[in-house]
Amino acid sequence: MFTTLISASELNGILDQEHLVIIDARHSATDIESGRKAYQSAHIPNALFAHLDEDLSGEIIKGKTGRHPFPPIEKIVKKLSDWGIDMHSQVVVYDASHGGIAARLWFMLKWLGHDKVAVLNGGFKYWTSQNFPTDAIVRTPKPSSFKANLRPELIVDVQFMEANIDTPELIYIDARAAKRYRGEEEPLDPIAGHIPSAISAPFTENIGKDGLFLDKQALIKRFVKLLENQPKGNTIFYCGSGVTACHNLLVMHHLGITSPKLYPGSWSEWIVDKNREVVVETPS
Repeated sequence: MFTTLISASELNGILDQEHLVIIDARHSATDIESGRKAYQSAHIPNALFAHLDEDLSGEIIKGKTGRHPFPPIEKIVKKLSDWGIDMHSQVVVYDASHGGIAARLWFMLKWLGHDKVAVLNGGFKYWTSQNFPTDAIVRTPKPSSFKANLRPELIVDVQFMEANIDTPELIYIDARAAKRYRGEEEPLDPIAGHIPSAISAPFTENIGKDGLFLDKQALIKRFVKLLENQPKGNTIFYCGSGVTACHNLLVMHHLGITSPKLYPGSWSEWIVDKNREVVVETPS
């Protein structure tokens, strides 16, 4: 059973497994149809396509939600059932490379109580670099009946954030690029900066120059320093819209630490209310 990461060679070795469900989650924030087009051109054999906006997000409500709110539970349960995912399924999710998009579905399945889900280390880019098989066949899965066993303790909402933003026992970790955290640039949201008391931990720093996740010792070193020996259950991750923050949560689970939480609304939800404080770092 794979529950965090799976290597390209490991996935290639189980392609014929009866209960394997592979999901292609390639996506670009600047070209939202690029993932679908890439999937239609070539994908891992038998993979199904998941669109971040259409399949893994709910309705955007102006002035209330962020850019990628969690979908209603009944919507994602139906989608998972349509994909043929049930309690027996080993799910593998991949995106173009780093896993930042794939981790969203990985986390949602964990939140819904399904542990047999892993992200392909290195994504489609690494898969093809190893000359593993691809095709362009779009298959129609046999529907199943996915049963959710919700784990509400894995997420916090904006009301929790507002009520606890000054609680010193909690650690808020921002997964966006450091320049976005500092407020030097903001390519996606109308306001730059970060949530008060948050520290910066860009998800991309979980990845090495080879495009693969750092080894466990390097990841332990990174997050031990970040968390400063605080209780891990007091750690709350966020990003721009609740997507790439899941990458840091994936690392936590990979290290055997399953108690940190996600703030799904993230920065793009936090800033819809002008009364919520934002912090912009001033150059020294």
